[in-house]
Amino acid sequence: MSILTIILLAVGLAMDCFAVSVCKGLTSPHGYVPRYIKPILMAMLFGVFHAGMPLIGYFAGSFFASFFERFAPWIALALLGFIGGKMIYDSLKGDDDEAHLADFSFWGLLSLAFATSMDTLATGVIFVPHPNVIWWAVGIIALTCFVFSITGFIIGHLVGARLRFNVTILGGIILILIGLKIFIEGICF
Repeated sequence: MSILTIILLAVGLAMDCFAVSVCKGLTSPHGYVPRYIKPILMAMLFGVFHAGMPLIGYFAGSFFASFFERFAPWIALALLGFIGGKMIYDSLKGDDDEAHLADFSFWGLLSLAFATSMDTLATGVIFVPHPNVIWWAVGIIALTCFVFSITGFIIGHLVGARLRFNVTILGGIILILIGLKIFIEGICF
C-alpha cells in the first residue's frame, strides 16, 4: 500500500471531522470559546480517535470487523442524532448560552470524536495484509484529521461571525445529516 493511497484514505476519513468542526465553529460565539484551547482539544480528540479506531480494527482483524461494521452505522446515527437534536432543542428552548457550554464540554467533544470515528473502525482491517505500513497509516490519519478539524473550525467560526441567524439549529441539522450519511453508507455499501 502506497503513502499516496494512505493519504487519500486519510483525507476521506477526515471529511466527517471537517464537517463537524465547521458546525462547531459556526455555533461557537465570539468571546466565549477560547481561541485556541477548545478547537485544539477537539482536533486532538478527533485525531486520536481516528487513529485509534483503525488500530482496533487492525488488531481485531477480520473476525471482529464484520461485527463492528454491522453496528457502527447505528452507533454513529444514534450519537450524532442525539447531539444534533439536543443542539436544536436547546436552541429553540432559548438556552443558547447553556447549549454552547454543553457543546464544548470535554464529554461532548469526546462523544463527537467517538461518533465521527466509528466508520474508521472497519478501515483497520484493510491494513491486515500490510502490517509494515500500519503505524505510518495511523500517524497520517491522525495528522490529517487534526489539520482538517482545525481548518474546519476556523472556517466555521469566521463564517458564523458574519451570519445573523441561529446557526446552532443549522449545526444540529448538519450533525444529524452526517449521522444519516454514515448510517446510509454503512447499511447500503
